[in-house]
Amino acid sequence: MKEDPPWHTMTKEDVLKELGLPSDIRKKGLTAAEAQARLEKYGENKLTETEKEGLLKKIWNQVNNILVLILVIVAVISVVTAFVIPSAVNPTYTNWIQVAIIVGVIVANTVIGIVQEGSAENAAEALKNMLSSDAVLVRDGVETKVPSQFIVPGDVVVLALGDKIPCDLRVIEVSNMASAEAALTGESVPIEKTPLPIELNEGQLPKQVPLGDRKNMCFSATLIATGSGVGVATSTGDNTEIGTINKLVNNVEKKKTAVLEQIDTISIYLAVFILIIALITFLYEFLVNKNNPLLSVNTALVCAVAMIPEGLEAIVTVTYAWAVSKMATQNAIVRALPAVETLGSVTVICSDKTGTLTTNVMSLTAFVTSNAHYKNNVVSSVMAVDTSDTNPVGQGGSPEQSFFRQGLIGGVLCSKCTLGKDGGREGEIGNPTELSILRASYWAGIDVNAVKDACPIIAEVPFSSEYKFMATVHESNLDNDGPGLEDKLIIHVKGAPDRMVKLCNTQAVAGELGKTEPINAEFWQEQIAILSSHGLRVLALLRGTLEKGSVTPGDSLKPEFVSGKEPWLTIVGLCAIIDPPRSECVVAIEEAHHASVRVAMITGDHKDTALAIGATLGLVDVEHPGSITGPELDAMDDEEFKKAVMTYNVFARASPENKIKIVKALQSQGEVASMTGDGVNDAPALKAANMGVAMGKEGTDVAREAADMILADDNFATILTAVKEGRVVWDNLRKVLMINTPINNAQGLSVLFGIFCGFSRGESAFDGVILTSIQVLYCNLICAVTLGFVAAVEPAEDGIMDVPPRRVGKRLIGRFLFLRIVLGTILLVLVTVASSIWAEYELENNYDYDYKTVTHMVHSQASNTLTFGACFVTFSARFNLLSSFHPRLFRGNVFTWYSFAIVTVLQLCITYIPGLNNIIFSMAPMVAFQWGLVALGGIIVFIGLELEKAFQYGVFDVNPPLANQDISLPKGASHLQLTKIKK
Repeated sequence: MKEDPPWHTMTKEDVLKELGLPSDIRKKGLTAAEAQARLEKYGENKLTETEKEGLLKKIWNQVNNILVLILVIVAVISVVTAFVIPSAVNPTYTNWIQVAIIVGVIVANTVIGIVQEGSAENAAEALKNMLSSDAVLVRDGVETKVPSQFIVPGDVVVLALGDKIPCDLRVIEVSNMASAEAALTGESVPIEKTPLPIELNEGQLPKQVPLGDRKNMCFSATLIATGSGVGVATSTGDNTEIGTINKLVNNVEKKKTAVLEQIDTISIYLAVFILIIALITFLYEFLVNKNNPLLSVNTALVCAVAMIPEGLEAIVTVTYAWAVSKMATQNAIVRALPAVETLGSVTVICSDKTGTLTTNVMSLTAFVTSNAHYKNNVVSSVMAVDTSDTNPVGQGGSPEQSFFRQGLIGGVLCSKCTLGKDGGREGEIGNPTELSILRASYWAGIDVNAVKDACPIIAEVPFSSEYKFMATVHESNLDNDGPGLEDKLIIHVKGAPDRMVKLCNTQAVAGELGKTEPINAEFWQEQIAILSSHGLRVLALLRGTLEKGSVTPGDSLKPEFVSGKEPWLTIVGLCAIIDPPRSECVVAIEEAHHASVRVAMITGDHKDTALAIGATLGLVDVEHPGSITGPELDAMDDEEFKKAVMTYNVFARASPENKIKIVKALQSQGEVASMTGDGVNDAPALKAANMGVAMGKEGTDVAREAADMILADDNFATILTAVKEGRVVWDNLRKVLMINTPINNAQGLSVLFGIFCGFSRGESAFDGVILTSIQVLYCNLICAVTLGFVAAVEPAEDGIMDVPPRRVGKRLIGRFLFLRIVLGTILLVLVTVASSIWAEYELENNYDYDYKTVTHMVHSQASNTLTFGACFVTFSARFNLLSSFHPRLFRGNVFTWYSFAIVTVLQLCITYIPGLNNIIFSMAPMVAFQWGLVALGGIIVFIGLELEKAFQYGVFDVNPPLANQDISLPKGASHLQLTKIKK
């Protein structure tokens, strides 16, 4: 695709020439015929959508698993066996029950997976919805409202306050116009627009100019915040900046989480193991026991069915779902279940600044007079006077409301902004920087609307980026201006402080009106430099007096009215304004550091502002000093880039492409990266990150749809809560495997070792094994649903946030867990087979039961010993590092005992209910000594597993080293505090 010309560096004339437009295009616009021809050439002004997966594809994704394939093969062979083996030996209904259970398991897992993962990626749709529906164009010499999809490059677009910009435009006319581009660029205040070309620095390429600095361009889906203007469409549809983001979102391939990848790997190993055991069983039955080939196959299938963890996927899903529901109550909404696990391994949280780490509400944080700084506190986006400060005027008390009224009145009256309802954001209109002064005045007790109504504007010099100030003329007012000015007009001026100082010859003493002294220009320039160095936006408030009659209502004043004479105004003070950090973020970042999780800030804002916020939040320290900009990153090669992302925590003037590159560079260095953001510009990086986190309140639909998790309260601190839950999920998944895997292994191996030990009691496929296939299918499901659920909902163990994130590539089943699974398997097989053979011997020699009854009673012995042994495995597995020989076993997870009760009731039902026991499960009621064997088996399993912990950590070691490992918090730079400084 041909690269667009550098519209922002070209003159207006060159832009028109490049687009093939005449110089008078502003008046005439395109003709209908020209617009149609260009529409056919460039296509409609809309974004390309991605192809969505169909239902069949989603089903295939769920069943495309080797364990499911084995189950399907078992089901097919069961159907064949039902017709081939005589029903007298192998009742047909048992095969059909087995097939029904297998099909039910597959269908249930598939439905759960589709429902939980069925939230389609709607990022492209959300982007499309952000586009303007209509636009005012000049066509055939007439301003006409046209549906936005029919805009073409070369169209003349007329823009007014509040308009959503329909495509990328090169500005050719402005009238105090600024556009709000925070969602696209991260710039927290509207960008003032100019028709002049952008001058490049020496050696700078046009594409290296950040979007926020392209002040002669307007971008699709952003808003006109102030003023009006005219632009020429340069790019439409996929060629716009938001179209570029759309392509980035669509082209980012989501990776499987570590757990899902390892579950796939575990499934392959299990499949191989299962097939080997099934083959050994078949060969032993066929060659050693000389059984019928089909009966031998069926016995082998019993082993296979026994060892397949049919409920594993379901319980993994339950583990995720439980964590998701718990996190939802804590304002963290997870869109894709496996993403919960990723949270636990996050090593770096890359966060957007505006609206994420900051409030996205420009606020007056300090007011500087000729002798002092006043500090304001930011409380829930509300400005309040810090009355704990000593009055800088010298009376020894807090400043009175009248002082703030007179000091800030110039910012209130010299403004056309509308304050929001009750001083909040609802209904506010205008530039956020100006609104911050109105908001501060409101919370200082000033009735802003009443003040403006009482002193309307007589005449004004409108703001322009050329001279950087605004001036308004008003009648004098006693409350605002003090006594003795009844015969005067008052002029209020607000603007860039470095220029404003040059217009003044006096300064208000301590900010009080009526007391002036010659201006100390050096003092003011020094204060401006100090405030600016902290990344604060600074406005100077000036005032002066005019003779009545020198200005008449409605006069259109030129800037020379203010600046075209010798210095004559009085400087009242400087307003220091910032988008303040969220107070809870400072604490959250400290907690993240304590958990060895690094936090980096990536923003489109200015470098100084980003660095100041970063220092305030504790992101800047000895290990991660200073900040770096997007253009600086663009100039680096790959190795320099990778080094930079490991060196800096503050990234300013970052483009969407920078954000993705930063995330991918971190990933290439072995980091597990989370990206947090709220804007359109964050969407590609949110999708590329291991864990994308979007803001729920202030975030755009685009960011929310591209993210894995949404913060309902827009609270960065919620991420740390989610990280903790992610760590809990990893621990609990390991506990699930510790419970389910030995049970599955023990079922199949019990059948095999039962045969080795001589338990092959007849020609029937169900009589010739310790456990029938229906018994093991039932045991699989009931243990997964009940005992597995205990592990799925186990609360966090102590010290889980005192250790570093698990290392990248850590195996779900490592050496520690593998050995414990092997031990659990051996113990379960031992007690199951031993108790079954013992019961068989006792029942045949000491009880008067027939052959069939003894066989069924042995099935009952094996089923109950294995199932209750699994309960004792669960009791031990609840704690990875801590001993279960402790009262803690009876606390923390009430579902342990609910599950145990359910298992007990169900086992009694299948053991004692006539018809259910002998016909379905091939079982019979047990005698007392058999229950003694069950209890003995459970105790042996429990003691064996706990002894293993004792050798590893010590039975009575309540806090093993790993659980209490302390991670030192890196020391950050001292937080920025604007305290009162006496002259």
